[in-house]
Amino acid sequence: MGAQAAYLIQAEEHGPRDQLDWNPEFSRRARGFPVYAALRSLGRSGVAKLVEQGCAHARRFGEELALLPGCEVLNDVVLNQVLFRFGSDEETEAVLAAVQASGEAWMSGTIWQGRRAIRISVSNWSTTDDDVSRTLAAFAAAVS
Repeated sequence: MGAQAAYLIQAEEHGPRDQLDWNPEFSRRARGFPVYAALRSLGRSGVAKLVEQGCAHARRFGEELALLPGCEVLNDVVLNQVLFRFGSDEETEAVLAAVQASGEAWMSGTIWQGRRAIRISVSNWSTTDDDVSRTLAAFAAAVS
């Protein structure tokens, strides 16, 4: 019972037991209750605002990351996802590690067309413009 994806951090083969592989974590029925409660509480316009906010933050990430030296944004940022990399796999990994170590935000590395990349998913309702600014500053510091 496992789910595999380049952006999921999992235990190495023959390493410690990864709970994700030992239970149907993705199929718990009760997971739908918080979604129902959010929909009931926010209504259509509130949900639309949350989606639009996440998309706007992602667009800003894409636009401002593209201005950093050596950064290549790999996708058209139309939803809440931004995929990007730097000149080499080693540089991409170093920048990712520096931003993660800064503690400003968490994002995962992944593989895109055989090369390392960084994946930002703006999916938390509490993400603010200031959060985006601080994360972009952490990327700028990591690149310089």
